[in-house]
Amino acid sequence: MHRLGSTRSAHRADHLLQTPDTFVRAPLPGMKNATAIVHIAPAGGAQFTEYTAIFEPGGTLGPTVGQRFVYVVEGELTVDGAVLPKGGYAYRPTAIESAVNSRAIVIEKRYQPLPGLQAPAAFTRREPAVEPKPLDGDEALQVRTLLPVDPAFDMAVNTMTFQPGASLPMVEIHVMEHGLMMLEGGGIYRLGDHWYPVQEGDFIWMAPYCPQWFGALGKVPAKYLIYKDWNRNPCNSK
Repeated sequence: MHRLGSTRSAHRADHLLQTPDTFVRAPLPGMKNATAIVHIAPAGGAQFTEYTAIFEPGGTLGPTVGQRFVYVVEGELTVDGAVLPKGGYAYRPTAIESAVNSRAIVIEKRYQPLPGLQAPAAFTRREPAVEPKPLDGDEALQVRTLLPVDPAFDMAVNTMTFQPGASLPMVEIHVMEHGLMMLEGGGIYRLGDHWYPVQEGDFIWMAPYCPQWFGALGKVPAKYLIYKDWNRNPCNSK
């Protein structure tokens, strides 16, 4: 249904809400039996690229220009010899292949080295094995930190799970930018001076200093995967 040009998607100077009815698939260089939905990239004002990769059996990704983070949302991937089911993730994988129909969130950015620190090594893990911790003591809002707390990492990727009615404790305004994929449930997101209903499958990009806040609504928990730049001096160019 075309809905006469109507959509929940919105694109402003400091944020983007991209809903599944506006997704466009296209292959990226080097992909085999796979396509991508590019949610945000430098062309849209971001300092990173985030896309959903849709794999057919035998599907693979092409090369990346920087570091790559992959999170499985459907099916399973074989990553550097390890089989990753839904909720599995990999940092800096070198070989990615799917034997079944699968879907994954992919985040890519150029690595910013720090003097005296070596770039992090590649690894694979599973999100359920990461201990959840309450945000600011709120047991209704649990955070899983997927990348090690180590200054060698120039980005952070977390999952955040909100029980129905839970919300962020404040409107945040900060220098970090975000890429966010709604994995489950839904609620209301404030972006700038706009308030948006959001649900599973939606993507959000937040530019630096974009006012942001989320509250979970409905009868099931809301969960999202969120990226931010981290551990680097904002005075340095990216």
